[in-house]
Amino acid sequence: MRTLFSTADYAPEDSFRFWRETIFDRIVPVELTPTAAHGFAGSLEAAEVGPLLITRVTQSAVTTVATPDTIRRHGKYETLNVAITLKGRVFSAQDDRTAIQNPGDIVVMDRRPAVMGSDGDTQTLFIEMPRACLERALGSTRRFTALTIGADQVGTSMVTTFFQELARTAGQMTPDMANRMASIGVDLVVASIAERLAHEPPRNIQGILIFQRALAHIEANLGDVNLDPTQLAAAVGVSLRHLQTLFREQDRNIADWIWRRRLESAAQRLTDPGFSHLSVGELAYSCGFSTQSHFSRRFKESYGLSPSDYRRAPGIAG
Repeated sequence: MRTLFSTADYAPEDSFRFWRETIFDRIVPVELTPTAAHGFAGSLEAAEVGPLLITRVTQSAVTTVATPDTIRRHGKYETLNVAITLKGRVFSAQDDRTAIQNPGDIVVMDRRPAVMGSDGDTQTLFIEMPRACLERALGSTRRFTALTIGADQVGTSMVTTFFQELARTAGQMTPDMANRMASIGVDLVVASIAERLAHEPPRNIQGILIFQRALAHIEANLGDVNLDPTQLAAAVGVSLRHLQTLFREQDRNIADWIWRRRLESAAQRLTDPGFSHLSVGELAYSCGFSTQSHFSRRFKESYGLSPSDYRRAPGIAG
């Protein structure tokens, strides 16, 4: 791995500012707050293997928070981070789930609001990989984000060993070999997550299938202004009461989820040059809002900016 950044190379008064900028660009869009009693110190080592970005982060105690604003400015919606704790203890929270990772443990963090923190020095290996590679095999990342994949699993130890060696030898590989090794690494991560999910308490399989079918119907019909809980229940063939129960079991509310996904879809389209020809009103209607004023109000409540200001803000399209 090559050294990408070290606070030792900068004056103490400047080092954390440059550290924050490098973390934001390289790994994850976050707000960073040092929490160590002593001065902050950190280093980044990096390697690229095919489509994977691998970064080893060694740092003092720090809290990292991914907010809707930082995520929007970063724009890496198609990737996620697999984090392997090598030293220290890390706290993670995302999607209403919290967990602690000790050395050898793995956690997946997606491009949604999240918190990670530590109470001491840590070293973590971050692997940025395409989200689709995991979702094709495992379903929505919301099933396993911020879920500790323990070092006691056979698959977990294999992932840790493989990626540490992969990072060490990255510079010696041909492009074809790098792509092959990256694919193997992704498969190992998928296998480890699947092993961890198999240990979760058994759930009502039929209910899960109905719930997943409802989520798929929402995704396919976000542009339908008439989509609501009653229509959704009819579409998946169950009573509204039963569907509400299934959503509550997943800590979700049907109507809130529909509006959340409409807003997330709209936010992504506002950052996508492929939709730049649409006016804000046209884009709002395509995401299921019946009026531009309703869209603008709800969007600003969620993202802190009007849709037009969000679209024009620096760094959105890039």
